[in-house]
Amino acid sequence: MTMTTIDPSVQAELSRLRDSIDNIDAAVVYMLAERFKCTQQVGHLKAEHKLPPADPSREAEQIARLRRLAENAKLDPAFAEKLLNFIIAEVIRHHETIAKSA
Repeated sequence: MTMTTIDPSVQAELSRLRDSIDNIDAAVVYMLAERFKCTQQVGHLKAEHKLPPADPSREAEQIARLRRLAENAKLDPAFAEKLLNFIIAEVIRHHETIAKSA
């Protein structure tokens, strides 16, 4: 097996970029945790007031909003929509669980 020698300046740049990626990943995880703390509170509020776990009109507004944000940020809007749909599905699952236990 041959080892490829990487130019030290390239290795330094890779390390710098990977450190930034690691920091961003950590921030994303913490931001998602905060988001889910809020949506858990929404779930409890909905359960207390016998509101349905899902809100299709709110979800559609959020998807449209996120697609616009993604376009402005030069991120693929379809990817952003898939990500939000995944998050929304998880939130609805949490809300259904909360409603069952209320």
